[in-house]
Amino acid sequence: MESARLSGENANKSMPSIVTALLESGRPKQWIKNTFIFAGAVFAERLLVVGILPRLLAGFFLFSLAASAVYLFNDLMDVEQDRLHPQKSKRPLPSGRLNGRTVFSSAVIVLALAVPLSFHLMPRFGLWVLTYVIMNVLYSVKLKRVVIVDVMTIAAGFVIRVMAGCSLVSVTPSDWLVVCTITISLFLGSCKRRQELVLVSNTARASRDVVKHYDMGFLDQMIGVATSATLISYILYTLSQETVAKFGTRNLVLTSPFVLYGIFRYLYIIYQDNGRGDPTDTLLSDRPLLINTFLWGIAVLVIIYGR
Repeated sequence: MESARLSGENANKSMPSIVTALLESGRPKQWIKNTFIFAGAVFAERLLVVGILPRLLAGFFLFSLAASAVYLFNDLMDVEQDRLHPQKSKRPLPSGRLNGRTVFSSAVIVLALAVPLSFHLMPRFGLWVLTYVIMNVLYSVKLKRVVIVDVMTIAAGFVIRVMAGCSLVSVTPSDWLVVCTITISLFLGSCKRRQELVLVSNTARASRDVVKHYDMGFLDQMIGVATSATLISYILYTLSQETVAKFGTRNLVLTSPFVLYGIFRYLYIIYQDNGRGDPTDTLLSDRPLLINTFLWGIAVLVIIYGR
């Protein structure tokens, strides 16, 4: 009896730790990437339309749930490789704080909630969420091991976020918005791959097949191309006749210095300051980058909505 009582107490004590570990595995910090859902509404001048913001917030939450389920599945697929990684080995599954059955069951339950609710919110939004899930399952199973395609798949995920957000406000994204999304996400993806070469040990590097196909010189070239493309596409977008006519002002170009500083600051962190390489961790941990991003957002809102 005493043994059974102690066993029950231990089980009760372990439940909060399991929930905490599942939340950690869902990577709520990465939800910041899903703010791309708001881009279409902001640049289509729909953000302040009655009823739009609650719908976008609901979409943001549901997309984030689906993304967390994807992270859980990805951890299942990579558990052996992650155990060899200096940072990823600390995650709940490879560290042994969670078992595979719990992670798989949780991923299925979260998807069973997020996908149907996304279709209920708006059918087109549900299709984009489902597309994102399918693409990332393919990424976890195969595409992440295909050189260059792995980075392009990451970029496609950001485009899907933008398209999903546009579907919630019934607008068609401009070509410039799509191009800028692709270039900035290619930039971030290339930087992340470069940092993996810096951070991982020889053993961890051998465990992740696709990294063996990259070297510093090649990734530096990719980063250079993506950096130039991002800056040029954003500046051209702010100066395009379509943009000027739409907003009735040329002042959007005044936000370009924030974009320039943000990219240069990120490159400084990557090359000079031993940055972690993960875009979310870098953004959330670097105060100058956070302040710059906040000021850029305020400047965009004032220029677009302050007329």
